Amino acid sequence: MTLKIAHLGPTGTYAEAAAIAYAQAELASTEICLQPYTTIAQTLAAVASGEVTLAIVPVENSIEGGVTMTADTIWQLAAPLQIQQAIVLPIHHALISVATDLAQIETVYSHPQALSQCQDWLQQHLPQAARIANNSTTAALATLAANPQAAAISSVRAANLYELPVLEQPINDRPDNQTKFWAISLQPTLAGNCTSVAFSLRSNTPGGLMRALGFFANRGLNLSRIESRPSKRSLGDYLFFIDIETDVHNCRELKSALADLDVYAETVKNFGSYYTNNASC
Repeated sequence: MTLKIAHLGPTGTYAEAAAIAYAQAELASTEICLQPYTTIAQTLAAVASGEVTLAIVPVENSIEGGVTMTADTIWQLAAPLQIQQAIVLPIHHALISVATDLAQIETVYSHPQALSQCQDWLQQHLPQAARIANNSTTAALATLAANPQAAAISSVRAANLYELPVLEQPINDRPDNQTKFWAISLQPTLAGNCTSVAFSLRSNTPGGLMRALGFFANRGLNLSRIESRPSKRSLGDYLFFIDIETDVHNCRELKSALADLDVYAETVKNFGSYYTNNASC
């Protein structure tokens, strides 16, 4: 049986590279089929509907922080999505173009995160070029061969796949640039060193968030990430995403904290416990 894995496309994206890394490490004896989708939302919807078995989506970048489309979509989808593993990839951006000189380039295309991760380099070397956001780092690559005034920020791997020259690399502003991806499915997880939860509060009252987080702090549970997102219901109304450095299946304190949060919060979504290939979640 072929296992279908969804990722942000077209082919050559960092999400595809994360999918390949996950498959090689965890699914070596399984036949897989990589399926690219146009947006992160479509990628997650595919796994929520059962169209694919797994989805690989970016969650957080070490320079630009959380990937908002991923957070918003996993909250909005009704399906009980579960994180199977976190995959942390080093990200080394390249400027890809058929131009022979930087002075020729008038437009630079890429995903908004990639453009932001290279903003200092772009300001120094291509201050005259317009920056155009695409759905992915590879969305514009198919058009570059016919346009020497254009460039794209993507990976050396993508340049090789599309048989395009690399003009400069690496161009990311921080050499230790990393992105965390989640492998997500509908299957429950059995163990891990990290648990991810999202919740909304019943009302915006003083100390409301502090009390919710206190359920974990009072039990000695460390949160490695706290992120807020607008609920989209009204200005000032937020959702909260947290990563807890322990396993819900084997930690009595975490089970107790989540039970209190279930009673206190308006809505709680537990995305399960999982391992990461990094030192921490």
